[in-house]
Amino acid sequence: MATKVLVYNDDNNEMEAYYLEESDTMPHATEGSLTVGEFRGSSNSPTIWTNKSLMDCWNTLREQWGSPIEVRYAFKRIWEGGHGAQSQHYAGTAMDMAQSFTNEQRDALRILAEQIGCFVYVEPAYLTPTWVHVDRRMTPSACAAGYIMVAEGSINTYVLVLQDALNTLGFTGAGLDGVFGVGTKNALIDYQESRGLIPDGIAGCQTWTYLTSEVKGTGSTDTTIL
Repeated sequence: MATKVLVYNDDNNEMEAYYLEESDTMPHATEGSLTVGEFRGSSNSPTIWTNKSLMDCWNTLREQWGSPIEVRYAFKRIWEGGHGAQSQHYAGTAMDMAQSFTNEQRDALRILAEQIGCFVYVEPAYLTPTWVHVDRRMTPSACAAGYIMVAEGSINTYVLVLQDALNTLGFTGAGLDGVFGVGTKNALIDYQESRGLIPDGIAGCQTWTYLTSEVKGTGSTDTTIL
């Protein structure tokens, strides 16, 4: 069964959809450098997502490194868990790599990732000594760290995280397309009202904090769109 791969194209503010096999190259990645299965990592989801800018950064890193870089963990659905409440892995903007490299090789890869100036965050070695974490998160975050604010009219992978969380918690009508429309707004307002939050239909710091903490790692439900 083919995997549905949604890609937010930062260049034209549009969401792209592809149906690919595990061995196929990720959209916008250099041919053969990163497969769908590698980007999926340990996720069992039939739908995965990312943004074009992350793939562009990956292409630059891979080209300048000059040899293969293994990627074991990249994408997760928020209800699958495995990372922090507002992890960039749930937004499809992060990659964990180089697990089989030596410490010296990982240090060199971190330095290169910093030098190319494409990634927004390269995690220091003392936090992830046995792998290299890079991400192309969107900024500014709604809280001190984490996800950006999204509202009606937003198109990006953070909208996908929002829709995924709302659907899983039973606030349906949001769909799963990365486009913040009326259905997503209404589902979000219903959630906010049910939790005693300001029902403004905007996912800001307070809403993200409540929502992500509530749904992270719960597993899928009957209302989860797979």
